[in-house]
Amino acid sequence: MDLILDGILKAFNLLFSLDREVFAITLLSLQISGLATMISLVLGISLGTAVALADFPGRKLVVSLINAGMALPPVVVGLFVTIFLWRNGPFGFMGLLYTPTGMIIAQAIIATPIVAGITLAAMQNLPKKLRLQILALGATRFQMLWILMREARLPLLAAVMAGFGGVISEIGASIMVGGNIKGYSRVLTTATVMETSRGNFDMAIALGIILLLFVFLINLVLTLIQQRERPR
Repeated sequence: MDLILDGILKAFNLLFSLDREVFAITLLSLQISGLATMISLVLGISLGTAVALADFPGRKLVVSLINAGMALPPVVVGLFVTIFLWRNGPFGFMGLLYTPTGMIIAQAIIATPIVAGITLAAMQNLPKKLRLQILALGATRFQMLWILMREARLPLLAAVMAGFGGVISEIGASIMVGGNIKGYSRVLTTATVMETSRGNFDMAIALGIILLLFVFLINLVLTLIQQRERPR
């Protein structure tokens, strides 16, 4: 119990003292996970919407693959991204291994199926005849898609929260692809693992609390947007 209390006190001390290293690690965590989430939203919402609204042979197989991808193990993603970005790999010439950019790629791959799966379910849950009604009123296909997304905005915001939560707390792919390099690719999750392995439990607890605090604050903002009362 004393160890946990020491960690909590250290966490608030690090926050209020604006420790330079912790501030840099926290900022990098938010930048990497934020960009990865944005990429996954573009890809995931597009994919989920397209599959939900289209009718083509093998559609059930594609849906199954998307749903399976929602449970994609981060370490497996980290393994394959590392292989592809390795100096002898297909994209080794780009020099992205052990860089923040490589971490963004890995995290985007993890988050995209999560966003796509929730988007797919949200779009399928809309009334089937709603599309036809919107088009019958003279809307273009782009306007139809925009209206459908507005109707499904609550679960789509849940997709944002799920995607961001899946990458900000991810450790396996981040440490494999990023390398946990001090001042360059070290984020809150990898720093927490490193401090734990060193036996610096108070520091590890402090970093964990800072991570939880930022996750809570970001999800609080998204939840307030999601749950605000609709005009009657």
